[in-house]
Amino acid sequence: MKTLNITYYISTGLISLAMAFSTFAYLSNPDLKVAFQHLGFPDYFRIELAIAKGLAAIALWVPVRLVREVAYIGLSISFVSAFIAHLVMGDSMVHTVYPLIVLVILCVSYISQYKLRCQQSGIMVL
Repeated sequence: MKTLNITYYISTGLISLAMAFSTFAYLSNPDLKVAFQHLGFPDYFRIELAIAKGLAAIALWVPVRLVREVAYIGLSISFVSAFIAHLVMGDSMVHTVYPLIVLVILCVSYISQYKLRCQQSGIMVL
């Protein structure tokens, strides 16, 4: 159980920090405004996405299951969409694969959180 706790806190912490950094960068870095234009997105989408990622970074730590589930789903959709957008535009492998790497960390966070919840309620998990 100790390893599972460490896995959960490290993976969730990494995702939260990455989303907090994204929020700050989306709102303050003019290069990202150009990057969103390159991907064909309107500028207001960059601001909406920044707000959503900031809220998700907080929601991952809220002790209400539904709130966390919504954050996990929203971030998953965001990372898959980012991967597709970069792939379609023919961007470098670094830009294309990065969302998938973050998605894997998000999945580790979700799975470890699920296993911890099952252990706490006495449900057997593989």
